[in-house]
Amino acid sequence: MQLSITSLPERYRPVLERIQALLSEPCDWTAAMATVTCELHHAFDHFHWTGFYRTVRRNHLQVGPYQGGHGCIDIPFSRGVCGAAAREKSTQLVPNVEAFPGHIACSSSTRSEIVVPVLAPDGTVIAVLDVDSDHLDAFDAEDQMALEGLCAALGMRWGHDAVAMIR
Repeated sequence: MQLSITSLPERYRPVLERIQALLSEPCDWTAAMATVTCELHHAFDHFHWTGFYRTVRRNHLQVGPYQGGHGCIDIPFSRGVCGAAAREKSTQLVPNVEAFPGHIACSSSTRSEIVVPVLAPDGTVIAVLDVDSDHLDAFDAEDQMALEGLCAALGMRWGHDAVAMIR
């Protein structure tokens, strides 16, 4: 997996360098998601829930791998912040989840979140990366730029394999 680390925010460089090094070893899509989740979750104090929701069937996401408390098990593309990111194929940067129409409260402590779609080379949504914080307005344009770069690299490397796994 190749990331353009020099163009990313300084605070993300160490964790993205670790992720890139770890994912240079042979691994599958599930191992990659687990590695990314663990590294991101432990790199930033304001990342209170960090994980992927994988596309497992048409217009449905399921949780895993993740770090933090329990997540929602199944999310249709038609509901919530994760569903909006998958449906629109665009990042959802939500400073206050209470103000997001249709927000699904998987955790009552979540106040803000950022959700980034992971797209295969053919444009299929294979997953979304969801990061929640218990603080309002915890994420910014730098988070968005870094996480979008990471998700783009993940989609390029594992997209074809992940699309084959979608039922």
